[in-house]
Amino acid sequence: MAVEEWHDAAIGGRVVEALKKNGFEAIYLPRREEAATFVLGFVAPGMSVGFGGSATIKELGIAEQARVKGAVILDHGQPGLSPEERQDVRRRELVCDLFLSSTNAITLDGALVNVDGNGNRVAALAFGPKKVIVVAGVNKICNDVAVALERIRAYAAPMNNKRLGLANPCVTTGVCMNCNGKGRICCIYSVLAKRPMSTDFTVVLVGESLGY
Repeated sequence: MAVEEWHDAAIGGRVVEALKKNGFEAIYLPRREEAATFVLGFVAPGMSVGFGGSATIKELGIAEQARVKGAVILDHGQPGLSPEERQDVRRRELVCDLFLSSTNAITLDGALVNVDGNGNRVAALAFGPKKVIVVAGVNKICNDVAVALERIRAYAAPMNNKRLGLANPCVTTGVCMNCNGKGRICCIYSVLAKRPMSTDFTVVLVGESLGY
């Protein structure tokens, strides 16, 4: 085992144990292919599967494979939707059978830290879907909530703004400027310190760098 793989497994295992203590179901998997197979094991024909706009989930190619298995795909990010249709899909995602997302950061003591624009993703993570699965690469592990928020400001927020083609200041500066523009996507801050009481919630930690 390479030194990097050892370190990822050691830190990943520590975070998984912390997540379990916080009430989440959690598993560490070394490779993205294993993570995709694990997630698809929860997909059944006819069930509705919602997507939280996650670059990580897109990298795993789960939507295409879930569609092949006969699932109804709810993805507000799919091209060709009108603003009204996009909002309708977001609402349907809140009550889907399976909601798939990543997280902006995850702490060593097992908290999930996220920043949202509309709030539909963090809302679905907290309550609504019958089952929630979060997939995160080890690149998103941070010491604590303060470091997690700094990671979001310095990296995740600018990268997501660039990915979405938004004209916010961070696209020019490369770091969060705490802007006040209409297109700001850093509006709702969420820390899931424990598993939400009524949510069936699994976290899949992957020993690779995934998403932003």
